Amino acid sequence: MSLGYGVGDFFSLDIGTDALRMIELSGNAQHGWTLQRFAYVPISRQVLQDSSDAGRRRLGETIVSAANQAGIKTKNIALGLPASKSFTTIVEIPTQDKKSMEKVIRYHVDQYIPMAVEDAKVDFVILGPSPNDPAVTEVLLSCTSIKYAEERMESVESFGFNLVAQEPEPIAMSRALTPPGLTDARLIIDYGEDSTDLSMVYGAPRLVRMLPGGLSVLVRTVANSLNVKESQARQFILKFGLAQDKLEGQVFKALENTLENFAAELSKSAKFFQTKYPNVPVGGIVLSGYAGVIPFLPEYIEAKTGIQTIQGNPWQMIKVTPQQQQALAQVASEFSVAIGLAERTNVR
Repeated sequence: MSLGYGVGDFFSLDIGTDALRMIELSGNAQHGWTLQRFAYVPISRQVLQDSSDAGRRRLGETIVSAANQAGIKTKNIALGLPASKSFTTIVEIPTQDKKSMEKVIRYHVDQYIPMAVEDAKVDFVILGPSPNDPAVTEVLLSCTSIKYAEERMESVESFGFNLVAQEPEPIAMSRALTPPGLTDARLIIDYGEDSTDLSMVYGAPRLVRMLPGGLSVLVRTVANSLNVKESQARQFILKFGLAQDKLEGQVFKALENTLENFAAELSKSAKFFQTKYPNVPVGGIVLSGYAGVIPFLPEYIEAKTGIQTIQGNPWQMIKVTPQQQQALAQVASEFSVAIGLAERTNVR
């Protein structure tokens, strides 16, 4: 697992709960990126959750077919690590020369992670002096189980690819969604099908959380409340959102308690960040994934948290042709993880 860099030419692969997303970019962060190739392939949960040899083979065949149809030639892949399978935290160590700090981190890593060191695949990035105390340096540390990482590597290699990097999805999506040139902190949200990734970014991710619940919870809530099929409830949410003048405001009424709890979690994260960084304002909340397309959700979150809230744009630094834009129109908001992985640099 490597947090801050890729190796040579590669494409990113985001294996979601209901779709595969691939991105291949050219360019760099300094001069801008250009979209070269991409793929979006809906895939059933049955295939994604099938751990049998036949299930893994079907998934591999789908990935290979998608890459071929997209025209992707490189065999190198950067792959997202689900937040549920990784642990990410910020640790502080006394400021000293880089080699000494690296030794301290490796020697004391067992104090920082919630698993046995011998079972963990660990990587870290030294962020720099703490904004609160220059005598200590902040380090972004992340880990996953060796067994899980090696199983994924073996699986990817069995498809004929070369896994060059695995990165926690909250870190990848932060890279894609953080507006450039910020001097304050932003709370980045990727609202998925079953869970929500949360990352508070101040120059780098300073707080990473996974919240239970995603669009599927909203769908079931509306379906039960309005006594409609889940497919229709999903359509209502994505088309009308929280509009009070549509369907007599029934969707909003059905979701009000769930969304109030969600907004409370966002407020809690912002307050926790500011207890640690009291001099750093939280300048905004950026919504992506399904939260980036549900009508009137930004306005609701802003009213509940008191923090300016916008729909994020993971494509903000990428040049896209009109034809590509048209092809991506219905799913563009779902690419934050894939784009963040593809925007990795080759420099530590």
